[in-house]
Formats: sequence, C-alpha cells, structure tokens
Amino acid sequence: MLFLLATVADSGRFLVVDQPRKSDVIVVLAGETERRPARGLELLNQGYAPRLVLDVPAVTKISQWTQTELAERYVQGLSQANLITICPIYGLSTREEAREAAICLDRVGGRSVLLVTSDYHTRRALSIFSREVPSYDYSVAAAVDPREFGMAWWRHREWAKTNFYEWVRLAWWEVIDRWR
Repeated sequence: MLFLLATVADSGRFLVVDQPRKSDVIVVLAGETERRPARGLELLNQGYAPRLVLDVPAVTKISQWTQTELAERYVQGLSQANLITICPIYGLSTREEAREAAICLDRVGGRSVLLVTSDYHTRRALSIFSREVPSYDYSVAAAVDPREFGMAWWRHREWAKTNFYEWVRLAWWEVIDRWR
C-alpha cells in the first residue's frame, strides 16, 4: 500500500523530462503563450540552437487578429527576429502538431530538434514527436509555470487537475494513438 501511495505521489515527477541538448533548431510547441516562448528564447540566447521555430495555432483569433498575426508582431519586436520562424499549426492535438511542425522543420533544416513545452507535457510530447516524425533526433526542455503545475501535484487543486488530465492523455497516447 505504501509503494502504491509513493508511486501516485511521485506521478507528477514522472511526467517531467527536462534534458535540453544543443540542437540544430528549437521548436516551441503551440499552446501556452507566455512561458513556452520565453523558455525558447532563453535557450536560443544560451546557444542551444541557432534557429527557433515558434508553433502557433493558425485558426484561433483574439479580437480581429489571428494568433499567427499576433505572433508575427511579437517576433518582429525581438532582437532575434531573423532567427525565428513562425509555424502555423491547424491541428488540435500534439500528434497533429508534430506532423505539421515537420513541414516547417524541413524548410528550416537540421537533424536535431530541441522541443520546448510545458513541464507536465514534456514526456508525452517527446514520445509523440519521436514516434510521428522519427527523422529527427529530439531532446526536450521544460517551461515551468507554477500557477499551472508542480511535481507535488496534491498541494494545489490546479496542479492535481493538470496531473490527472496529463496522465489520461499520456495513457491514451500509449495505449491507443501510438498504434494507429
């Protein structure tokens, strides 16, 4: 019983893989728009890769602008703008994003990719990209947002919900989607 309790308590830690390696390109996954891009830029500035691809939901609008238009405005204001490529993402799953990001990666070039995503999403994202687009060598970096998730997931309601839903998604990927 103690082993089971310890395993459940440590389940948040299992989700997080934070092992960035120097790569040909950094890919910031679509979704959260504050911590992920900031972490990607931090890694770009630290020399983890010479290029950055920013995945952006292509269909979503905020007022009259698409997120792609807002991302383009954001990037143009950065000193590293010439090193950043916007990659429009139309799919709603990480699996679809991997396939669409591969098109942008083909344009940018390189063989090794450093994925940047939310900390709780790192294990699943790494698994999905490695399976769906195996032509690249992947590593992953975690973008931490303490408002959304912590490894001691039982301490906050939001963390517990994030942990639960990510485990459901990971299980679905491992049991169903991986084999389609």
